[in-house]
Amino acid sequence: MTVSDTISDPGPAQMQTLEASLKRSTALIDQTLDAVLPRPEGLHARVAEAMRYAVFAGGKRLRPFLTVASAGLFEVPQACGLRVAAAIECLHTYSLIHDDLPCMDDDDLRRGRPTTHRQFDEATAVLAGDALLTLAFGILADSATHPSGEVRAELVARLAKAAGSDGMIGGQMIDILAPGRDYGEAEVILLQQLKTGALFEFSCEAGPILAGAGAEDRSRLNKFARGLGLAFQIADDLIDALGTAEQAGKAVGKDQDQGKATLVSLYGIDKARAESIRLARTAAASLASYGSAADDLRALPFFLLDRAA
Repeated sequence: MTVSDTISDPGPAQMQTLEASLKRSTALIDQTLDAVLPRPEGLHARVAEAMRYAVFAGGKRLRPFLTVASAGLFEVPQACGLRVAAAIECLHTYSLIHDDLPCMDDDDLRRGRPTTHRQFDEATAVLAGDALLTLAFGILADSATHPSGEVRAELVARLAKAAGSDGMIGGQMIDILAPGRDYGEAEVILLQQLKTGALFEFSCEAGPILAGAGAEDRSRLNKFARGLGLAFQIADDLIDALGTAEQAGKAVGKDQDQGKATLVSLYGIDKARAESIRLARTAAASLASYGSAADDLRALPFFLLDRAA
C-alpha cells in the first residue's frame, strides 16, 4: 500500500469549501493586483491599459491561490502572501500575452475574450508583457513584501529560475520545436514540468520561503506542485482534445492540428484520465503531515480534474 492509498478523495463538502476559498482568495488577489498595477496616465497610458486588460481578463488565479494557501500553512501574514501572489500572476500573465503572439501560438482568444495583441496591437502586447515581467520582480524586491532582504532576494532568485531558460521559457522553447519532433513520454513530461510546472513549484514553495521553513517543508510542497502540475496539464490537454472553445476559454484542437504530442495523445483518453487521478492522489498524499490546514490544497488537484470530466 502506498501513502496515496491512505488519503481519501475529497467529497462534495470539501469541494464546496475549496470553491468558497478560491472565490475569497481571488477577490483578495484582485484587490492586491489593482493596487500594484500602474494606472493609465500620461503619454504612455496605453501600456498600462494593456497590462490591466490582460491581468483582469479573468482566469482561475491558480498560481496566486497556491501561493496564498502555502503561506497559510505557515501562518505567514496574509499581506505578504498576497503580494507574492500578485507577483506570480503578473509574471504568468506576461507569459500568456507573449504565448498568444503571432510569432508563438498565434491565438485570437484568451480567457474567452480577444488576446491582448488583438485588442491592442502586437507592439503594445509585447511591451505590456515586458512591463508585467519587470513589475513581478519589483513587487518581490519591495520591503512591503517581507521585512527581510534575504527572504526577498531568495524569492527573486527562485522566481527567476522558475521563469527562465531552465524553467518556463525552456519549456516554451521545447514546445515551439514540438511540431517538427517526435517527442515521447519523457520529453512531453519535461516540457510540461518546465513550461507549466516550474511556476506551480515556485508558487507552492513561496510559503515556506516567506516563513523561513526548512528543506523538508519545501520538498513536500515541491512534490505536491509536481503532481498537481502534471495532473493539471493532462486535464488541460483533455479539454483541448475533447472540449469546446467556451470551456477552454481559447481555441481547442491546436495541438493535434500542429502534430504536437501530449500525454493524452501518447496514453489515450482512458489511460490519461487514470494517470491524472493517480497524480492527484499522490500530490494530495504529500501534504498529509499538515492535517486539516492543507484540506484546500489537497482538494485542488481533484477540482481541476473535474473541469475535464
